[in-house]
Amino acid sequence: MNEKRRNLLKGAALLGAMPVAMKFSPLSDLVGLSASELGTGLVKNGEVVTAAHWGMLKVTVKDGVIVKSEPLQKTSEISNPLQNFTADMVYKSRIKYPMVRKSYLANPDSPKPELRGRDEWVRVSYEDVIKLVARELKKTRKQKGNQSVFAGSYGWKSSGNVHNSRILLHRFMNLSGGFVGSLGDYSTGASQVIMPHVVGSIEVYEQQTSWPVVLENSKVVVIWGANPISTLRIAWTSTDEQGFKYFEELKKSNIEVIVIDPVRTQTVQYFDKARWIAPRPNTDTAMMLGMCHYLYTSGKYDKNFIETYTSGFDKFVPYLLGKTDGTPKNLEWASKICDLPAKLIKELADKFMDNRTMLMSGWGMQRAHHGEQAHWTMVTLAAMLGQIGLPGGGFGLSYHYSNGGAPTCKGGVIGGINSSSVGNFDEQGNFIGTAFGEFDSHGQFIGKAAKGAAGTGQSWLQKATKYAFPVARIADALLNPGKVIDHNGKKITYPDIDFIYWVGGNPLVHHQDINTLVKAWRKPRTIVVNDPYWTPTAKMADIVFPTTTQYERNDITMTGDYSNMNIVPMKQVVAKFAEARDDYQIFSDLCKAYADKLVLAYTENGKTEFDWIKEYYDAAYAQVSSTPDLVTDMKPFEEFWAENKPVNFASTPESDAWVRFGEFREDPILNAIGTPSGLIEIYSETIAAMKYDDCKAHPMWFEPIEWLGMKNKPAEFHMLSPHPTDRLHSQLSNTALRDRYAVADREPVWINTKDAKKKGIKNGDLVRVYNARGEVLAGAVVSDDIKEGVVKLDEGAWYDPDASGLCKNGCPNVLTIDIPTSKLANGNISHTALVNIEKFKGKAPELTAFKDPKFA
Repeated sequence: MNEKRRNLLKGAALLGAMPVAMKFSPLSDLVGLSASELGTGLVKNGEVVTAAHWGMLKVTVKDGVIVKSEPLQKTSEISNPLQNFTADMVYKSRIKYPMVRKSYLANPDSPKPELRGRDEWVRVSYEDVIKLVARELKKTRKQKGNQSVFAGSYGWKSSGNVHNSRILLHRFMNLSGGFVGSLGDYSTGASQVIMPHVVGSIEVYEQQTSWPVVLENSKVVVIWGANPISTLRIAWTSTDEQGFKYFEELKKSNIEVIVIDPVRTQTVQYFDKARWIAPRPNTDTAMMLGMCHYLYTSGKYDKNFIETYTSGFDKFVPYLLGKTDGTPKNLEWASKICDLPAKLIKELADKFMDNRTMLMSGWGMQRAHHGEQAHWTMVTLAAMLGQIGLPGGGFGLSYHYSNGGAPTCKGGVIGGINSSSVGNFDEQGNFIGTAFGEFDSHGQFIGKAAKGAAGTGQSWLQKATKYAFPVARIADALLNPGKVIDHNGKKITYPDIDFIYWVGGNPLVHHQDINTLVKAWRKPRTIVVNDPYWTPTAKMADIVFPTTTQYERNDITMTGDYSNMNIVPMKQVVAKFAEARDDYQIFSDLCKAYADKLVLAYTENGKTEFDWIKEYYDAAYAQVSSTPDLVTDMKPFEEFWAENKPVNFASTPESDAWVRFGEFREDPILNAIGTPSGLIEIYSETIAAMKYDDCKAHPMWFEPIEWLGMKNKPAEFHMLSPHPTDRLHSQLSNTALRDRYAVADREPVWINTKDAKKKGIKNGDLVRVYNARGEVLAGAVVSDDIKEGVVKLDEGAWYDPDASGLCKNGCPNVLTIDIPTSKLANGNISHTALVNIEKFKGKAPELTAFKDPKFA
């Protein structure tokens, strides 16, 4: 089966890499229906199919206004309320017109950046704002070079392969000269760097052992630091919701489910018979090391697997036994750190060893100080259990995200617009040569169809520029130009950023230690933001372009980041709001203003959104048509678009039976993994050569900078800030969904019943959560569903400061720490933070997070 699976994947890779047959000619000469012939008429009364990160949607329109949205199809008993608030996404908190900050408009050369977030805004015509941005971008490059322009724009841009705002921005920046980008992401910053050293692949965004295999073979499923019943509501493209279906089947099965988490999450509550184990936050590594020590000293570990499939275990054992530091990592040692009984840790180790066990880890444990160690130790534990590569055994880092483990379907894959085009201008200002094409003698752009940049995977991880620094170090970079940092064996020098262009993200919510970020954000001369909404980031810009939501334009996407189950038409649902424009339109117009003929390269001779959509669909249709024996309902584009229905693809017996690392287990020599040794590296010579003091050559316990087990704690409670249940990070924060969870009209903070009693806090009270870094207001939820000494304040609440810096809306990143996980990965440590909490006294300040800023 694994041999068949390997051949299937090779075939799929070849199909995905095939150049798209394209005809670069005037639009009127296109074969088949042109964009104009397709028609763009909106449905004034009726139903429209589209898609979002939270699934395929059926949207009802009456008199041109959205009145209802609901799931297009239902796959399980688990509901997804994110699908019901499309109208609010179109009509609430919108930016109506292009706006420029008053002081910037008065004098762009000396724009008083210290007034960002406080200044008034002035409405300016779209044409004038286009000219202003082009002029100031040119000026910045002339004065300080391309390395002074930052276009990282990390974030969950809206679904759709054409209107990918981040790719569109990078395409413009590359064509017009170049820019500084970013490395990695906030979600998996530590693991995506450490895992290639350990198992030869990024792992966190890769397919898992298929769910049918797990359900048939696993005896124990451990959900460790994950909340899939919440996080499977979303996907990077659009969720296929298969994960819900499989977790529903898991609930009905005889498989024992164990959830390890300081919070009794929605997932624990969903599994009636699940066992909930609540360790002290940030101690997962110590807990696993205690298990490893017990398995080794008792002789219960799988010695054959260690000798056959791993490298460096013998160099790890002295640390495990305490010979290198005098501290054996035994059960008693782990118990004191984790605040769990030693006999419980032993019991779990025995259970994992004696039963086919799948360790399903979340990403929260690696968003912590020294976060690299958690998943490295989990791999080491799984190796000692000896079940990696066996059906239903081993570990998986993506079952909680985008429906990992849903079998991959066989069918066509939609490509996407490319960001990596690079070129130059001649002395006359004409554009000459790019990485994807050039101009012919008639001035027409001749392209090479290098598509696929936005088709699959995390587009923020795709290299779009040679200048970059770790994404979670943005504040540090802005405040310290010229500073040299270590990163994964290399040295990186921070550039002097003077121009920021941000799209598709909300850094003034998602970055750690926001008060420090605000200081950094007020340093560059120019900040431009494209956004549909008056987010905290838009309010802290100099120039704002109002952009369309995905419901105000046409696009196309797939569902299932791993399954590729559907191709979905994303039809425009309603007319564009006020003066909102598509990012594609904005960057095309910036190209016109920046340099003659640049727009021809950007649009490949004037392609519209329909031209791109049709091109990507036709390429996928050609893949399917040339694949023998493929059964599908895929039709020619004109029929597909007219029918307004998704295309469905089916999994195969090979993908249903796929086991991660199965080929490696069959033959570790012929199927070596991508590490230097070709084996699982428990000890990494590569990392050893880096000589970092905060990430050694094998997994270790490092004491976090702040944790409940430390002496002289700077604050009393450990604050966790996990992904919210009723939002996608900060998306949907401005919808009526908020009415479901807000407490005292603020973000809810969970506190244990006993802790609340000691503090005199009652359910529903307005409370102040604070530490040396900042303070926020939140609404108390008193509960036994959280470990004593721990509070939970979900990330994603829109930052809403008053004059003193108090966030009135409860954004936890006002309180988090902005230091890196280690010199290896430089990931964020959002789950490492201690806070105090008390009942708020005085009159509650007005919430202004979702209101317009001041206009001149």
